[in-house]
Amino acid sequence: MTSAMQTLKVLSERRDQVQQKGSSSDAVACDRKSAAGSVSQRACVFCGSRVVLYPIADALHVVHGPVGCAAYTWDIRGALSSGPELHRNSFSTDLRERDIVFGGEKKLEGTLLALIEAQKPNAVFVYSTCIVGVIGDDIDAVCRRVAKMTGLPVLPVHSEGFRGTKKDGYRAACDALFSLITLDHSKAAEGHIRPAVNLLGEFNIAGETWMIRSYYEEMGVDVIACMTGDGRVDDIRRARQAKLNLVQCSGSMTPLAKRLESEFAIPFRRVSYFGLEDTAAALYATADFFQDPKIREKTEALVRREVSRVTPELRAIRSEVRGKRAAVYVGGAFKAMSLIKALAMIGIETVVVGSQTGNRDDYRVLKELTADGAVIVDDSNPIELSSLVQAMKVDLFIGGVKERPIAYKLGVGFCDHNHERKTALAGFEGMLNFAKEVRNSVLSPVWELRRRPFPGS
Repeated sequence: MTSAMQTLKVLSERRDQVQQKGSSSDAVACDRKSAAGSVSQRACVFCGSRVVLYPIADALHVVHGPVGCAAYTWDIRGALSSGPELHRNSFSTDLRERDIVFGGEKKLEGTLLALIEAQKPNAVFVYSTCIVGVIGDDIDAVCRRVAKMTGLPVLPVHSEGFRGTKKDGYRAACDALFSLITLDHSKAAEGHIRPAVNLLGEFNIAGETWMIRSYYEEMGVDVIACMTGDGRVDDIRRARQAKLNLVQCSGSMTPLAKRLESEFAIPFRRVSYFGLEDTAAALYATADFFQDPKIREKTEALVRREVSRVTPELRAIRSEVRGKRAAVYVGGAFKAMSLIKALAMIGIETVVVGSQTGNRDDYRVLKELTADGAVIVDDSNPIELSSLVQAMKVDLFIGGVKERPIAYKLGVGFCDHNHERKTALAGFEGMLNFAKEVRNSVLSPVWELRRRPFPGS
């Protein structure tokens, strides 16, 4: 399928970040800053930190910068809460020209004191933006002063947008979370008696955290903290009581998991709750870690029951969509791996796959999971993605809000698997929801009215 690569519109600087399986044995280039001239699908450092920390529902999230930065990231994840919803508000210091010239530290301190008095949060996260990095406001000093005055954890998040890529924003968020976890040793002085885990990188977009927690409860395993879906400050501060960290969104939370392992000897496992195969593997990995026959027995019963419940309907959907072709472009590569397996289960081949934050090992695995001719891409842009969808004759595009217009303009079915969706797609029930959404999108008669033939078809 060399003709597909020949028709792609790829910047010369990015040639080694787009590969077709079977045409090259080289590793996919990655871990780079986005090429100049490429309107990358990635977000900035600030946005990366916000998507990780935002779902902590009882914390105050204050953006130190112009009001537009707060407006752009308002409600950036559709993270549901079972209680407080302070996170649904977007607060900003609203820096103006005078603040840029004379400094914004006094304004930040006044804003924090007023908001803490009005909102009564359990912690505060203060996000630096680009302009704060330029003018040099010392937000660490302001946070220390306000913390001393109020007795609350007030945590700086060094997320100036120009400092790197979205992955650097993830690291800034992990640094802030680690500071919260280690702030008060009394919160972790005593170990948890029952088997207990933390969920890292699960954001409760459409209630998935509650589903996953229910699985572990049935298995006899407690969940101390979820970082950060339906998150609570006090739960996160007790995170060291867990015996194991389960990392779903590996791109965003692996730095935190590694620090907790190195400094507190809490091991971690990379898991995924997308698709039957990976959900079952995640639950079994947890059961095997605790080496408790009762937990293993309960896990096996849970998996058997849930798989047998959803399999008949999945078979019916497979008979309708078998043979369709999919493109997958998401933030984390580990999610992309799960999606390839989930699509294969319903008979859909993934012919394009990519991520914003994958590493060399991730892309090696993606190559192994796809058939010859599939295209693997790192840090793509709208022109590339559009040409890939056409060249590979894709029927379904799975991505986020920035990929949706590409699919619709090309007359291709779309499935939102990112921050803005309203349907739970994790766990066993989530796999069935995902299959239904794929079927409804791919088989919608509207595409016959809109679609123009792909080149060469």
